[in-house]
Amino acid sequence: MTRDQRYLEVAERAARAVEEVPGVAFLSPGLAGLVRNATHLLVGSDGRPARPHGVRVTRRDGPDGWHVEVQVAVRRGNRALDVARAVRAAVRAAVPHPTPATVRVTVTHLV
Repeated sequence: MTRDQRYLEVAERAARAVEEVPGVAFLSPGLAGLVRNATHLLVGSDGRPARPHGVRVTRRDGPDGWHVEVQVAVRRGNRALDVARAVRAAVRAAVPHPTPATVRVTVTHLV
């Protein structure tokens, strides 16, 4: 498995986990996702998405392992803090081990 495939796998696992969390309306694309939409660079060489919108994955050396940044929109009627905590827990559970993931969740919208 190549380095890019590992990053994409982690991003896809995180995105699937986030979409299952109650209260999450959708993953929010950041500025880079919006620019990719505008320039039509959404697919990789295999025809699959380059990475899910709203999820950014980096690899850290040492004990921190993966770092996953997630941007989500929260459905009205849900406490953003509770949803963000549930998203963080879901992503940590979904990212492959042995190294733990650090997860940062940003709530971008209430819809």
